[in-house]
Amino acid sequence: MRLFLLEPSARGLLWAPFEGVRPVSELRAGIPRIRERWEAALALEAAAILSTPLAGFTELDEPPVRPVEAIPGPAIVAASCFAPAGAITLPEGPARLTAGDETVAWIVPAGAEWRGPDDTGAAVPTEGLVLRGSHDLLTALERFLGPDCDARAGGGRDALPEGTIVLGDAARVASRGATIEPGVVFDVRQGAVVIESGVEIRHGTRIEGPCWFGPKCRVLGGFIRASAFGPRSVVHGEISASSFLGYANKSHDGFVGNSVIGQWVNLGAGTTTSNLKNTYGPVRLDIAGRRVETGRTNLGSIIGDHAKTAIGTMLPTGTIVGAGASVFGQGPVPKYVYPFAWGDGNDQRQSEAGFLTIAERVMPRRDVAFTPERRASLAATYRRLTDGA
Repeated sequence: MRLFLLEPSARGLLWAPFEGVRPVSELRAGIPRIRERWEAALALEAAAILSTPLAGFTELDEPPVRPVEAIPGPAIVAASCFAPAGAITLPEGPARLTAGDETVAWIVPAGAEWRGPDDTGAAVPTEGLVLRGSHDLLTALERFLGPDCDARAGGGRDALPEGTIVLGDAARVASRGATIEPGVVFDVRQGAVVIESGVEIRHGTRIEGPCWFGPKCRVLGGFIRASAFGPRSVVHGEISASSFLGYANKSHDGFVGNSVIGQWVNLGAGTTTSNLKNTYGPVRLDIAGRRVETGRTNLGSIIGDHAKTAIGTMLPTGTIVGAGASVFGQGPVPKYVYPFAWGDGNDQRQSEAGFLTIAERVMPRRDVAFTPERRASLAATYRRLTDGA
């Protein structure tokens, strides 16, 4: 049995700012990426991600990305826009896994072939969360982060250093191979805190669970609550209910709340997100002129890979910053910043050569080699997002 992840078809940029940049399967739903949730639920390792636009995408540890094509059995083709909530036992013969009225996976027996999404075969209800766009990554964080942290808090853990303050049961702080300075406060009354190998947490930090810090994160101070930080993130200041995919830099003061931060993002000192309207009403997204109702009261910013903000940047409620954008200048930041925008609006774009030069400088700072394959993948991303612009 082989596992394939099927990417959602383009739906009016609902997955902006990640659509056309990275597979949806490689976005975080709680602590694990969506692909990893499927792999854990099925006890299978993904053979490939199916996406015609993103074929050839290369990053770090993802399986190959190849065009959508017929898949011979035995196999399971699972939707990248669904995050399973536990172990799944596969039925015998052809069948579909469903969540409500939606099919989220197709089971292809030996001798059969999957040729595309359909509604044939027996429907098997499956627990999990259907994700309808990038804003639902925050819904996934709210649903999964607590249980994910509780599950990872078990087992062996290092003793906390003298001078550390724990509010609640100290067993809910799971530190393994991390460096924690005296004076750090852990409040685990609402959830566990999981600290992976190589993490550094400095004095002057207060962490309220549930929280997860991936390998080699650096936490430089501030108040952090209910958030997940992918590997090699550097964070400081006030961060609440947010998901950092990894390799991002927020090393200064400023508030980030109810936000999704892509890889290789750099937030300048004092960058602040608004996550609540003055009316306390639901937040709407403006995606390239299209309004999207999120149904969420709290929604900050969704910032795409390799985007950067200048010092003192103020981001309105429900802002989307496109991949590779550099936000600076005196004017107000629009609620939708186009990919590779340059300045305080959408009138200018960064060149492909300039984008690649910056990426080549930045990635080795986190010990990630800028290989020819990675250069080619990023160049393809630039052209995909700017074609016809």
